[in-house]
Amino acid sequence: MRRYGKNPDEDDIRSRPNPKGNRPRTNIRPKHEDAAEGMVLTVDRGRLTCLVGETVVLAMKARELGRKAAVVGDQVWIVGDLSGKKDTLARIVRIEKRRSVLRRTADDDDPYERVIVANADQLAVVTALADPEPRPRLIDRCLVAAFDAGLEPLLILTKSDLASADELLDTYRPLGIRYVVTRRDELETGEAADRVREYLAGRMTAFVGHSGVGKTTLVNALVPDDRRRTTGLVNAVTGRGRHTTTSALALPLEKADGWVIDTPGIRSFGLNHVDPSRVILAFPDLVPGTENCPRGCGHDEPDCALDAWVAEGHADPSRLDSLRRLLSTRERREGD
Repeated sequence: MRRYGKNPDEDDIRSRPNPKGNRPRTNIRPKHEDAAEGMVLTVDRGRLTCLVGETVVLAMKARELGRKAAVVGDQVWIVGDLSGKKDTLARIVRIEKRRSVLRRTADDDDPYERVIVANADQLAVVTALADPEPRPRLIDRCLVAAFDAGLEPLLILTKSDLASADELLDTYRPLGIRYVVTRRDELETGEAADRVREYLAGRMTAFVGHSGVGKTTLVNALVPDDRRRTTGLVNAVTGRGRHTTTSALALPLEKADGWVIDTPGIRSFGLNHVDPSRVILAFPDLVPGTENCPRGCGHDEPDCALDAWVAEGHADPSRLDSLRRLLSTRERREGD
């Protein structure tokens, strides 16, 4: 009696059914030729808000990307529902090669890198001249990260009506770093935003600074609410009328072709990811003085040529102090 097969002409062969119904595994990945290009605006708990054309789309990373994560500023390719309607979710299937990557660690002892933004062209370091007091060594660390990532730094000094900018500028002006000095009343009139905007046109700029320096206030002036509503960023990204900076957020620049990326306030800027031999590159006023350093000099040794370079008046002693503080911090980490 034939127990298997409905056709009596078939051989009596037992065939094993596939209880899970899984397809055979293959190394061939779909090409997704119908994918649309977009840019990641913000990331929140695995959901990525992207701009596709003029439409804001919510998406998630496709499983085929593995551990590769998309970050703010990434150019990505997206498939699925691109209507941007409520309760729709598309998939990010490809991430384009990045032009630049700005990273930091929580501190110098932290081995885990945190990618702040991809594809930025410059880093705007926002610092108040008073209330709170400026932190030159935090500025130096941001400059190190900018140079390491290949970004052009821009120093924005706020609250100049409370304290003079001369002392701080005396340190950074000789380095050729561009800067803008603003007052609190200029934020209200829009004059500060107009002057800063000149340095942002045609670029993607990441703004960093610790809490209270006026970073987000300046960003709000650069990208007013009506511009956010035009691209649907308020409702799609935060669901509220104003963005609270708990994660990086890319916003289209008002009155210019460019992007502003507002980042959460930072308390520290770890440089674990930066090779110590590259830290000196963030101090271009000191680089020429290293020509006479002994081979393998750590720039914190008795025969380091930088001491003579500074003593001869080629650089400010505070710059050498900042460099050595950064290097000594890394040395303590490596020795632990």
